[in-house]
Amino acid sequence: MRNPLLAVAVAATLVLAGCGSGSTSPGEVRLRMIESLTSPERTKLIKTLLAAFERANPGVQVELISPPLDSADQKITQILQTKKDLDVLEVRDHTAKSFSNNGWLAELPTRDWPGWADLTDLARTKAVEVGGKAYLIPYGFYQRTVFYRTDRGMTAPPATWQQLYEAARAMTTGDRYGYSFRGGKGGADYAVMMISAYNGAAVNPEKSFYLKDKRTIFSTPEAAQALDLYVKIFKEASPPDSVSWGYPEMVQGFTSGVTGILIQDPEVIKTVEESGLTGWSTAPIPKGPTGYAFQPVGYAGWGATSFSAHPKEAVRLVQFLSEAEQSIAFAKGNSLIPISRQAQNDPQFAQGAWRAYLQAQQDPRQVITIRPVDYPGWSRFIADSDRDVQALITGRTTTAEVLRSWDAFWTDQAKQVS
Repeated sequence: MRNPLLAVAVAATLVLAGCGSGSTSPGEVRLRMIESLTSPERTKLIKTLLAAFERANPGVQVELISPPLDSADQKITQILQTKKDLDVLEVRDHTAKSFSNNGWLAELPTRDWPGWADLTDLARTKAVEVGGKAYLIPYGFYQRTVFYRTDRGMTAPPATWQQLYEAARAMTTGDRYGYSFRGGKGGADYAVMMISAYNGAAVNPEKSFYLKDKRTIFSTPEAAQALDLYVKIFKEASPPDSVSWGYPEMVQGFTSGVTGILIQDPEVIKTVEESGLTGWSTAPIPKGPTGYAFQPVGYAGWGATSFSAHPKEAVRLVQFLSEAEQSIAFAKGNSLIPISRQAQNDPQFAQGAWRAYLQAQQDPRQVITIRPVDYPGWSRFIADSDRDVQALITGRTTTAEVLRSWDAFWTDQAKQVS
C-alpha cells in the first residue's frame, strides 16, 4: 500500500529542490511548475521563458521544479496525489488520460484565447484528444521522417516502401548497407507502420490496430505482403548486427556512413548537423501500394492542475508558453515539430531538413493515427511484439505465425473493451 506520508515528503522535497525559491511579497502570486522530460539545456530554456512571463506579468513569480528524468513522471504523480502546492505541469501523451481521470487536470479555456486560432490543426486535435476537452496544450510533436544520404547516390527519396527496399538494396555493398534497421527495442513499431501503410484506406486512424470493418490490421493479405517486405529489408539491405539496434545505433549507422537511409524523429536533425555530414536530406515516410502512410505522433504539453490556488495565473502561464513566440523558441531548442501556424514562415521549419515534416502535415494521405494505448494489453504487446520481430528476422518464426498471433491478441483486446 502506498504510504501517504512518504508521498507528501517527496512532494515537499521536490518543491524545495525547485528553482526561484524565496519569500513571496505581500500581494504577490507564486506559481509552482514541474517539468518531466528534464535535461540541463531544456531546463535552462524553460527558465528563460518563465523569466519573460514574469516580466510580462508583474506580481507573478514562477518556481520551476526539475526532478531527475528517470523518475519524473512518478514524482509528478506523487505530488498530484497530495493535491497541493502545484499549479502548472508537463503532461505527456501517456499520462494525460490517467491524470484527467483522477481529476487532477483543469480544463483549459480555448474560446476566449486568441492563441488557440494560431495553433496547427494537429495541435488543436491533440489538445482535446482526451475526452474531447483541452486538458493540455501540446508544446510540440515527435513525428518520423526519412533521412537519406545524397552522397551515397540517392537523388530522390523513396516514395513507397517498395522503393525504399530497392534503393537500400542497391546501396548495399561490402561493409556498407542501405538501411538503418531497428531490430532491438521499438523495432516492432516499424513493422506496424508498414502493415498499416499496406492496408491503406481500410485502416481506422482512431483505432489504428483495427480496420474500418473492425477486423485487425494483422488479418489481411496486405499485412503479410508488408511483413514479408520488412524481412527482406533486413536480410538484403541492412547490417547483420542491426538485429539488435535501437535508437543510438541506427542513428550512428547513418551518420557514420555505414547506412544510407534512416527513419527517425526530428531530434536526429541536430545530431546529423553536428556530425558534420553535408550530403543528406529528408522526406515524408514511405507510403504503401495504395498511396497511404500511417504513423502516430508522440507529444507532450503544458497543463494546469484542478486544485491550483491561483487558477487564472496558472492558465495564463500555459497560454503564454503556448503562444507563437514562446512555442517556436521551445520547439527550436528541443528539435520539435512546432504547434504554431506562424512556424511555417520561419526559415528553420519552412526549408531544409524540417520541411519534410510540414509537407507530411499538409498531405491528407500522410495520416496521423492514435495508438490503442487504452487497451488493457497494450504494455504486454509492446514487449511481446519486439520479441516476435526478433524471432521473425532471425528465422525462428514465420510471417504467418506472427500475424496470426497478433491478430488473435488484438481480436481478444477488442472483446475486452466492447
